[in-house]
Formats: sequence, structure tokens, C-alpha cells
Amino acid sequence: NAGTEADVYISVYGERGDTGSRQLLRSQKPKKFLKGQTDIFAVEAVHLGHLNKIVIGHSGLGSGNGWFLDKVVIKDPITDLDYTFLCHRWLDQGQDDGNIARELTVTDASTFPGRQELELKREESWAAEKWKFQEGNTLQFYNKLTHGFICLSPDNRVDALGDKKNKYGKVFFMWIYA
Repeated sequence: NAGTEADVYISVYGERGDTGSRQLLRSQKPKKFLKGQTDIFAVEAVHLGHLNKIVIGHSGLGSGNGWFLDKVVIKDPITDLDYTFLCHRWLDQGQDDGNIARELTVTDASTFPGRQELELKREESWAAEKWKFQEGNTLQFYNKLTHGFICLSPDNRVDALGDKKNKYGKVFFMWIYA
């Protein structure tokens, strides 16, 4: 359910102005905005110079209109430059922050190649895992050295000498990167 059937609009901003809101109508694919699909559109506009941001969103109409947008890449046919705008978020009234439009700034791949994309992946991972840390949950970590469990209880107790077979709850394996 990461695709959308809603009408999608984009505004492109550059050093010489903007395109105004444009509906993305004709994809090179038979069906637009499907999960995992890359759609390609031609948008006619005056040359805007170096691009700096876009605003992309959808109408919010239709069943299953929520949309998970990974990124937008705009190829300037005059300069032959690619401008990447990373999103990696939902445009959905019932997901994420509830917004159906996003303002995205250009990613400078020459300064930090892959860094912003990596940061977005980290944020997505945390969004998927943060439920484990909600109030009332008991966290259990398996200790490979002792072959036992380390338990963090909701009342702030830590049991570092846990049984080798703990009967409470699920086991969460966690890797922490600094």
C-alpha cells in the first residue's frame, strides 16, 4: 500500500524562479505511482538555473491515496545535471506526520555522497523499532558472552544476570552504531 492513485503535483524551484504547481500526468509506465516503481515524467518549463527545492504532494482523493515517496531526481536537459531530492517518507494523512505534501531541498551528492540517504534509512529504522521502547515494555537483550538475558524492566530495574532461558516476553536483538 505504498503507491497512490491520487493526483500528484510538483513545483520546482530554482535560482530564476519556479514552475508553479504542475500535475504529473503522463508516466512512461502504464500505471503511475506503484510501490517499488520508478516513474518518469517530462515537465516543460523555462530554464530555472540551478535547482534548490521542490514541493511535491497529492490531492488526497481516492481510496488508498497514501503514498511512500523515496526520492525525486530531476535531470536538467540543458546542463545535463541531475538534482536529487530525498524524501523517504509517507505522504499520507494516516501515516507519519499526516502531511500529503513535502518541501524537499536538493541533495548535494558531491559534498556528502550517500550520507543523507543513510541518515534517512537510520530514521526509518528507528521509526520501525521505537515501539519497543514505549512505556510498560520489558526489553530483553541476549548476551552472547554469558548466554543469558539482560532485562530492562518498566520500573527501571536492570537484571544483568538473567536466566539462560527467560520465560518473559520476546527477545530483541539490537545493534547499536555510533
